[in-house]
Amino acid sequence: MKVLVVNCGSSSIKYQLYEMPGWTILAKGLVERIGESESSLVQDNGGEKHYREMPVADHEEAMLLILRSLTEGATQVVGSFNEIKAVGHRVVHGGEEFTGSVHINDDVIASIERYADLAPLHNPANLSGIRAAQNALPDIPQVACFDTAFHTTIPKVAYMYALPYELYEQYGIRRYGFHGTSHRWVARRSAKLFGRHKYDINCITCHLGNGCSITAVKDGRSIDTSMGLTPLEGLVMGTRSGSFDPAILFYLAEKGYDTNALKTLCNKKSGLLGISGISNDMRTLVEKAREDDDRAALAIDVFCYGIKKYIGAYAAAMGRVDAIVFTGGIGENSTYVREKICRGFEPLGIILDLLRNKQTVGVEGEISDASSRVKLLVIPTDEERAIAGDTYEIAMEKQKKK
Repeated sequence: MKVLVVNCGSSSIKYQLYEMPGWTILAKGLVERIGESESSLVQDNGGEKHYREMPVADHEEAMLLILRSLTEGATQVVGSFNEIKAVGHRVVHGGEEFTGSVHINDDVIASIERYADLAPLHNPANLSGIRAAQNALPDIPQVACFDTAFHTTIPKVAYMYALPYELYEQYGIRRYGFHGTSHRWVARRSAKLFGRHKYDINCITCHLGNGCSITAVKDGRSIDTSMGLTPLEGLVMGTRSGSFDPAILFYLAEKGYDTNALKTLCNKKSGLLGISGISNDMRTLVEKAREDDDRAALAIDVFCYGIKKYIGAYAAAMGRVDAIVFTGGIGENSTYVREKICRGFEPLGIILDLLRNKQTVGVEGEISDASSRVKLLVIPTDEERAIAGDTYEIAMEKQKKK
């Protein structure tokens, strides 16, 4: 079965076409700058890249362009649209309603629309991709895979904010968490590496990229996570502030900042970029820190210190930790950051092997010392593969019921 995985942003669509159940990637690509005059498509057919520029008016036109790219000309990998038997969509916010991936129907679409208030930058774009795919491929299953779904096992004591309770009842203000597909993927992979059932693992999963979050996974289930109502809470990120005293916003409002200015400040001008004044790219900051740039070094130190605190807190919440897992662009590739995070954990039985750490870049591997009570693992995330797996299972179930 050929399964198309779609990750739709406000002006872009990332896609991968899988042959299931063998997990073979037939092609993957990206349409960028949708709605602009200089839109582009790049598609990778197993190492052979093809690039095209053309105006793409909207997501529906972008979806048709993707399907034509997969079925026609030099980029062709399948004979026709009809060979694609299911489409899996990444959807950021499913609120409390969706505990897993689901077949998309009118009720599901209505729910995604309802949660758009909580994810205004993401859910409307995700819906655009769903509708475009439904129009282009009307007779096949469309599946929604929610970033929030893995975190629906978080208990009330961990997801409630100490605000008036009616705000939760009226507006759904609570911790939801994000990056759930990534955290689930690496937690399941950790269990396999231990030779255990997926619900027989306690691990702390660290998704570190331009967006960052940490999740406490106890008995294979998320019990706490650093992101909250929105992806702004928690760790220091590339341009997001992470958690800070909310009274700072009141203070700045009195200084003349309006709501839009505060949103921009917290989401786009803070984090690594805000502290360093140089870049939100960890690779650049590491280079600058090695050249004795004090603010670059400070940004990295603040970033790593926050992660250390979360790891310690989640270890206390879980009691037993089998593994700490690093994933995401920084987590998979930055040996410098991983060393800084792990330094000082030795009294807790968490001991990094410096040589293993340096040798493990962008690949799966163990980076802990043989004497470490807690395994330190690097596991590349693969959210698209996770979505493809869920979509295949749901599509097969629908076939059986026919």
